[in-house]
Amino acid sequence: MGSFSIWHWLIVLLIVVMVFGTKKLKNIGSDLGGAVKGFKDGMRDGAASVDEKPAAPAAQVSGAAAADKTTIDVEARHKS
Repeated sequence: MGSFSIWHWLIVLLIVVMVFGTKKLKNIGSDLGGAVKGFKDGMRDGAASVDEKPAAPAAQVSGAAAADKTTIDVEARHKS
């Protein structure tokens, strides 16, 4: 009883296809592949950004803020 034979796995696969359908299984597979690719790209970008000197953040300037050039410090408060 230690392992299943190929027939057990084929029956399980058949039941899964009958329950979910081939289209949904295809979408799940491509979503999983995209998630793995995105994770790998993020890990590669994260390792590259640690080695590099961080760039200065881009300033978002509107007409009024460009003329005034002051910042307002606010404090986030938790709702209780």
